[in-house]
Amino acid sequence: MQQQEFFSQGQSHIGTDESGKGDYFGPLVVGGVFLPQEQHKVLKELGVKDSKKFSDKRVREIARLIRKGFSYSIVAIGPEKYNELYGKLRNLNKVLAWAHSRAIENLLEKVICEQAVTDQFGDKFYVQNALMKRGKTIQLVQKHRGEQDMAVAAASILARAEFLRRLYFLSQNVGLDLPKGSSPHTEETGVRLVMSHGSQVLNRVAKTHFKLTSRIFEVVRSKTQRER
Repeated sequence: MQQQEFFSQGQSHIGTDESGKGDYFGPLVVGGVFLPQEQHKVLKELGVKDSKKFSDKRVREIARLIRKGFSYSIVAIGPEKYNELYGKLRNLNKVLAWAHSRAIENLLEKVICEQAVTDQFGDKFYVQNALMKRGKTIQLVQKHRGEQDMAVAAASILARAEFLRRLYFLSQNVGLDLPKGSSPHTEETGVRLVMSHGSQVLNRVAKTHFKLTSRIFEVVRSKTQRER
């Protein structure tokens, strides 16, 4: 069933989306929002849309409003736990499926809902297989550009706000501002971290399976050799 048909009458449903997947530093966060029947207009009035279209400040502001008015769930996987999970599963889509399914399950403890939509990141059977007792009977739709759905867009905002909050505290912990994304500036920051805190610091603050990790270690080795 296509998404247009699935939501044409504004049925109540759960939407989930993630943040941090492409960010080297910080956690992976999945947000889930339960959108009651015909309540999508409320989210529109709040200005809800895909979190990537907002400034960080605006994301935080709208997230506060969503948390006040809607049932929600946030599943945050810090870098150390993320690296452990990725080491076991060796597949990012399986890590994502685990987190999305937990967000759905957590919401089903609070609300009665038969339908859920997630942004498409892989075979939807990954999510279906990860769902537990409450979620096994839910009708699941995965849609490319799923954030066009208001519940998914709201979930993306909650996930991004939590990502930003946790990235801030990780930065405070290591005494260095950890940038978003995966850019040359990110690499420079990683090099500074390793030079000052040692190689194990990356496991605490970064997703170490990124190719950026090997580049950071190469630069550190080069710098260390020049200083001898």
